[in-house]
Amino acid sequence: MDKPREECGVLGLWSEEPLDAAGLLHLGLLALQHRGQEAAGIAVSDGKEFLVEKDLGLVNQVFTEERLARLRLGEARLGLAHTRYSTTGSNLRFNAQPLTARTAHGVLAIAHNGNFTNAKPLRDRLLREGATFQSTSDTEVMLLLLARLGHLSLPEAAAEAMKALEGGYSILLMDRRTVVALRDPHGVRPLAIGRLPKGYAFASEPPALELMGARYLRDVRPGEVVWVEEGELKSLQALPPNPAPCAFEWIYFARPDSLLDGVEAYEARVRMGMELFREAPAEADMVVPVPDSGIGAAVGYAKASSLPLEYGLYKNPYAGRTFIQPTQALRDLKTRLKLSPTSAVRGKRVVLIDDSIVRGTTSRHIVAMLKEAGAREVHFRVSSPPIRFPCYYGIDTAARKELIAAEKSVEEIRAFIGADTLAFLSEEGVRRAIGGPVCLACFNGRYPAGVPVEGEKLALEIL
Repeated sequence: MDKPREECGVLGLWSEEPLDAAGLLHLGLLALQHRGQEAAGIAVSDGKEFLVEKDLGLVNQVFTEERLARLRLGEARLGLAHTRYSTTGSNLRFNAQPLTARTAHGVLAIAHNGNFTNAKPLRDRLLREGATFQSTSDTEVMLLLLARLGHLSLPEAAAEAMKALEGGYSILLMDRRTVVALRDPHGVRPLAIGRLPKGYAFASEPPALELMGARYLRDVRPGEVVWVEEGELKSLQALPPNPAPCAFEWIYFARPDSLLDGVEAYEARVRMGMELFREAPAEADMVVPVPDSGIGAAVGYAKASSLPLEYGLYKNPYAGRTFIQPTQALRDLKTRLKLSPTSAVRGKRVVLIDDSIVRGTTSRHIVAMLKEAGAREVHFRVSSPPIRFPCYYGIDTAARKELIAAEKSVEEIRAFIGADTLAFLSEEGVRRAIGGPVCLACFNGRYPAGVPVEGEKLALEIL
């Protein structure tokens, strides 16, 4: 589908007593599968052995029973896990995470969600100083920074490395003794803390904590380093906080049952829909969401407008992820494989709700399908502003030249997708719906955590 691509999901756990770390992390990864579907990995330790399994593919493709069995240490007490969508570095096995290295801290593992905007100059400096890299991921830059801070404890080394890093990121680190969690000073990418019966867990989103049997405690604060020491949760404010979490977490990426920085994702989406009606009402008979991403905003629009919410588009649950087809005609048919109109729209004026328009191609096909099915009018409403700029903090929004709103006006987009009317939610509407400071860089080009000198996804593959 024509959407911003996923980011990554990270998980970690520490327990005073042995437990099935691999099994719990596997469950948690399933709750984070929506955040990345290119690769998955798990690392576990019992304080002596350190085992890692990772590969390309979906979580259940990578972690067969045989592979999980290889991770089951009898005395395992801690572990990390990761599900990946590549935003820096190719989708190759050596870029799958957790990444590991033998350092003065012992074996060290890292799982990373986000991007370092200064990864290229940092890597170039490390190469000049004699470092060697085994991947083309920006994550390894931090791993090698930590390796050079072996005179410090792991939490202290993490705090020191953060001073050199720019961008939006949430990171989990693990040695044989502890797990360390950290978040960039803007809190761009989410990271939650949970309480296990005799330990702690960390996850990109709280639903993963629940699946692991942990009770949500709070989020890691912007600029904070958190770790477990002798069974207690410790904290260090490494950098001054300047919160600007990614608005797209609430608009689209996070699960609707997630709580991010104290704001429920589903409730925020409903409020976006209500704000959208206030800003852009339409004379219509019904509200139809584009499943699944438009459902929350459609509920809000229907509530505010008193129009009925109808099941006007069927989403095929068995379509799965399809590869990019070699011709435009086949790509167009892929949309019909995933979505098809129902009889509810016949003869009706439809308000169609979606969370975003990236290239416009999928939106165009959906409007055409609804009109072919007999819809009299299609009024397209989008619960986010026009995406005009790329994201450099862990979302693959496509290059600016591929973003339809970067090249066309709202009226030109309306004509391209074939809708009778088109309106986007304003930046102010997004802020009101979320209720706090947020990063809106992909809408307005104001980047709170810096911009890379070289923004190309594969920049670290060029020496």
